[in-house]
Amino acid sequence: MKALMFGWEFPPHILGGLGTASYGLTRGMAMQPDMELVFCIPKPWGDEDQSFLKIIGMNHVPVVWRDADWEYVKQRYGKVNMNPQNYFDFRDRIYADFSYRYVNDLGCFEFSGRYPDNLLEEINNYSIVAGVVARTESFDVIHAHDWLTYPAGIHAKNVSGKPLVIHVHATDYDRSRGNVNPDVYNIEKNGMDNADHIITVSNLTRQTVIEKYYQDPAKVTTVHNAVEPLSPEILAIPDKKGVKDKIITFLGRITMQKGPEYFVEAAAKVLAKAPHARFVMAGSGDMMDKMIRLAAARNIADRFHFTGFMKGKQVYEILKSSDVYVMPSVSEPFGISPLEAMQCGVPSIISKQSGCAEILDYAVKVDYWDIEAMADAMYSIITYPAMHAFLQEEGKKEVDNIKWEYAGQKVRRIYDQVINR
Repeated sequence: MKALMFGWEFPPHILGGLGTASYGLTRGMAMQPDMELVFCIPKPWGDEDQSFLKIIGMNHVPVVWRDADWEYVKQRYGKVNMNPQNYFDFRDRIYADFSYRYVNDLGCFEFSGRYPDNLLEEINNYSIVAGVVARTESFDVIHAHDWLTYPAGIHAKNVSGKPLVIHVHATDYDRSRGNVNPDVYNIEKNGMDNADHIITVSNLTRQTVIEKYYQDPAKVTTVHNAVEPLSPEILAIPDKKGVKDKIITFLGRITMQKGPEYFVEAAAKVLAKAPHARFVMAGSGDMMDKMIRLAAARNIADRFHFTGFMKGKQVYEILKSSDVYVMPSVSEPFGISPLEAMQCGVPSIISKQSGCAEILDYAVKVDYWDIEAMADAMYSIITYPAMHAFLQEEGKKEVDNIKWEYAGQKVRRIYDQVINR
């Protein structure tokens, strides 16, 4: 079985949970001896782990024309720094003209490898390259991760005739608190409409897909995310010792989806009763300045620390130095970070509006808007050693049994179904 996967980021260069989930799932699937994976990303950096899959950098795939009149190309697309024989005749010439501004001297599209201002153009260009890849690779099934790659998955399906599975890691309803971008919504819905099957990371997301995107429930399956085992390097990071202050941590994008303002407000209530506590907001995002001002307005800035964006080993260093981890997300399709915290023996508080709440029994669950309940949970965990020890021990046992290998087996069964159909 060979799967052609389309993704947008891959460790160690990640900007959010999408790359982490892509890595974990592919690692878990690669444990199946007959599973072969080709993973496409816009711009690899060269240090990605390719021991269990093959990575294709879409910025390295030449886009060439055949059987096309060179004068037609020049008239339609203007000056392009390429040799005429190096162009590919895209099917029926259906692609948007603006895309060709990003073709370089080597005949490849240029990609930022991030989420630039011209993101929709990059998505379009990525889908064009997907057609070239689908013509040159042999595979049994197509798997597109998140909305950015749905057009690529659809194009690969049209070119190859192979079944398409899309993986919904989030929807724009989650990212925007309901203020949906119509362009993004249309891309998401088009991907779902054209998919042979839809994988969602939680039942919460599954309901959104069914109710907001009008998909047949029989076509949508939940495969919960998991967590990678801790590496020897991470295990070697020392635990918090000799630090008197209790440290409560928020780690993630500082955006309205993640509910950072509820964390700050709850922190102010905790500090009124426990002045020895310290709060860490690790991450970056468009609400960071607002949160800094809010902490100052609540007169708790001297007990609040903003670290900026963290990744890799840094994430585990901050987790292992924490007494409590908090994820107050307003709408979280899944949320891997609480699992990572619990792996490190850190009791976690999560919002009931998160997908991981469906599978975690030993995390404290509160409504994201219930600042009083959130503050009470924080205070209780840092005040009562028995409660901290119970959540620490049972939480670690629980997440150690939530494995990507099991998630990979569920995805494989979905592959078998769509191929057999």
